[in-house]
Amino acid sequence: MSDAAIRAMLPLAATEGWTWSTIRAGMAAAGEDPALAASVFPGGPSQAIAAWGELANRDMLAGAGDLGALRVPARIRRLVEVRLTQAAPHKAAVRAALSHLALPWNLGLGLRFSAGTADAMWRGAGDRSADFSWYTRRLSLGAIYAATLAWWLRDDSPEVAPALAFLDRRLSDLARLQRPKKA
Repeated sequence: MSDAAIRAMLPLAATEGWTWSTIRAGMAAAGEDPALAASVFPGGPSQAIAAWGELANRDMLAGAGDLGALRVPARIRRLVEVRLTQAAPHKAAVRAALSHLALPWNLGLGLRFSAGTADAMWRGAGDRSADFSWYTRRLSLGAIYAATLAWWLRDDSPEVAPALAFLDRRLSDLARLQRPKKA
């Protein structure tokens, strides 16, 4: 499937929502045959949203640059910052996608979408764990990212700084919970 078609769908999804019409128009705008929409996206709008999530993960990892000099919390923060900054021009499309994923029959897709984003962030931050912490890290980050995304979406300003301040507070709270207790 074409990344160009997905990118062309974003302005349309912002105003029309994620529909078959949006998919066909996005494909036409990318120079692809809109009659092939059902072949390219047999799962319809849900599959188009999932494809956008995968594209956004790749773009986030590419846009973060070299994170090697940063400590892990700063890497995670940088990845979230890149993700939100890249999504900022498409905030209405993000809202429409999340509304679509919130439908009861899309619960599984929404969970896979969230898990895929948290996993991409941890892999981008250099996590190679293969034990129980693999799950707890992704679950914790998924919850923190979801809360940060909700914070960001409630604000209509084009800036991501307030959402990053919210993220910083959540990461600080998590670090405080993980510190050993003094006896």
